[in-house]
Amino acid sequence: MRFSTVICALLFLPAAGLSAQAASSSADAPHVHVQLVVPEDQIYPAGNNAAGLYFKLEPGWHVYWKNAGDSGEPPHIRWTLPEGVTASEMQFPAPKRLPLGPLMDFGYEDEVLFPLQFQVAGTVKQGKAILHAHVDWLVCREVCIPGKAELEVKDEMLPAAPPAIVGSAVEAELIHRLARTLPQPLPAGFKAVFQPSQDGFRLGVETGKRERAAVFFPADENVLDNPSAQKVTPTAKGLVLDLKKDANLAANPAQLKGVLELAGGRSYELAALPGTVKVGWFGVELLQVVGLAFLGGLLLNLMPCVFPVLFLKGLALVNSGNKERHAMRAHGFVYAAGILVSFWVLVGALLGLRAAGATLGWGFQFQSPVFLALMAGLLFFMGLSLAGLFEIGLTLTSAGGSLAAKEGYTGSFFTGVLAVVVATPCTAPFMGAAIGYALAQTAGVTFAVFTALALGLAAPYCALTLQPAWTRWLPRPGAWMDVLRKAISVPIFATVIWLAWVLEGGYGIGLLGALLASFVLLAIAGWFLGRWPAQRWATVVAGVIVLAAIALSVLAPGKLAAAPESQKAGPQAQGQWEPWSAEAVSRYQAEGRPVFVDFTASWCLSCQVNERVALGQPSVQKAFKAGNVALLKADWTRHDEAITQALTALGRSGVPAYALYAPGQSEPVMLPEVLTPGIVTDAVGKLAH
Repeated sequence: MRFSTVICALLFLPAAGLSAQAASSSADAPHVHVQLVVPEDQIYPAGNNAAGLYFKLEPGWHVYWKNAGDSGEPPHIRWTLPEGVTASEMQFPAPKRLPLGPLMDFGYEDEVLFPLQFQVAGTVKQGKAILHAHVDWLVCREVCIPGKAELEVKDEMLPAAPPAIVGSAVEAELIHRLARTLPQPLPAGFKAVFQPSQDGFRLGVETGKRERAAVFFPADENVLDNPSAQKVTPTAKGLVLDLKKDANLAANPAQLKGVLELAGGRSYELAALPGTVKVGWFGVELLQVVGLAFLGGLLLNLMPCVFPVLFLKGLALVNSGNKERHAMRAHGFVYAAGILVSFWVLVGALLGLRAAGATLGWGFQFQSPVFLALMAGLLFFMGLSLAGLFEIGLTLTSAGGSLAAKEGYTGSFFTGVLAVVVATPCTAPFMGAAIGYALAQTAGVTFAVFTALALGLAAPYCALTLQPAWTRWLPRPGAWMDVLRKAISVPIFATVIWLAWVLEGGYGIGLLGALLASFVLLAIAGWFLGRWPAQRWATVVAGVIVLAAIALSVLAPGKLAAAPESQKAGPQAQGQWEPWSAEAVSRYQAEGRPVFVDFTASWCLSCQVNERVALGQPSVQKAFKAGNVALLKADWTRHDEAITQALTALGRSGVPAYALYAPGQSEPVMLPEVLTPGIVTDAVGKLAH
């Protein structure tokens, strides 16, 4: 037993006496309900006498796998059985990684069943059989509480198997549903080898197809550094998993034994032998993904998120109608540079956070209330300028000499930056697969894919500036340009309204009030700049007010953000859509029902469009009902690690994403990022064939 477990047991030893002492099939103890599950009313020789030890846990509490990780102890069971009856060892389902401060435990939350079987000798006599079990366990959250119970079941023992078994349908369903999570033996066509690396082991697994997600649970203690991130590198026929070894490991193991869990809940027991693990460089595949990323960047220009920026660039082109061709080309290159630099900064942040163990996806910054508030304030201030409240150009000219000459190129660069910022809540067609691939690869491949995406986003405007013949179609400058500039403020303010709606929906009315207060401060700052243009003192006052608005946006979320709404609401609370969970997917599949999962977020405009033009249409709803499809919504508005991991397992890095699970199939059909009613109804219709 680990040292931390001993300490927990000493601190909470009196709690063990709280367990139920009466000999019944179930017991309630602090934070856990435990039950001996035996579905048949009779036990008999040569039969499938399936049983299990079931735990139902309070939210946030967990019990442990056979290798508990850095702390903890698995449940134990000791039997008192009639003559001729024996019980097999408990089997352990695939666990979860459970971070606990700097430690990493392996265990189970919510509910778990440890399956086992009774074997009955052929010489047993007919009569009542008492199956008695002494069970002890450790249940933990921030603290650990040991528990124990005496459980027993009385069954009729028969000398031969009856033609039909009459038993508890509830207990039989419980075993059928939860026993499916047991790791399976590694199939004959699979291969697993491991190779020592500089600070750990490289585990190579071949399954016959490309695998995008995996987690390895070591069967032996003190072999791996459990809290360290496990880097997955997909290969053409499987994956390579980089594992960090325990600092105190003296010699490499003869076998690397444990449980490997793959995407879709597939888990296998493996005992990898030493061998050579190669990570191939798939040039053709990389070129295909780079091409998809470039095409996705092109289509991103058509997404509603980028429309306000396109308006700004349209005005810039009109303003440059009388400029020389080389100046227009320069603006195009500077705009592209702004997009490239922004994407490189974004991918650098993603890779840095991934190296630190975080799991993030495309658009992750929109899960931050601070970012939402600052972004809304920036666009609101820009809208005030476009609407004519003040002129940024005059202020910059008076504040610092040479800025006037650089204003045009600076504007083009930061317009490119803005294009990337407002594009991240959208996922265009082909982008989801490309970004999901990129984030699972090495840093070089990730940068290559994101660079292609950036070039695709910048391409339309650059092409316009590089083609001189098209400039003759641009109108001549005139007074109408001032009207157009003010008109462009309308989509800017519309974007501000959308950001405020996202902030209120995710974090509550209190934070919306703080945002509106920051808008008042920004309006006052804009008034100073417009009332006293080219005055240094007015610029200083406006700057101080803007800093106050920024401080309010940064500090308010920590004080005013509302707690997230419960994700446990059922379909009665949310129409026919239920909150997503991996357990809900497994439960509906066990019932033989198809499952449709909508991975969405309130800040994702593409998601909102798809819900209105496709998922909410009567024809689609009718198809769902006719196919008895269970509808689950995975809301990623706030960061949710379970949803992030599910997206990664599906090869996606952001929303929207749509997965349709057929009964009995762990791998879903992935629908495209842009939906039509026909796409959804066709996919649902194919389930019946």
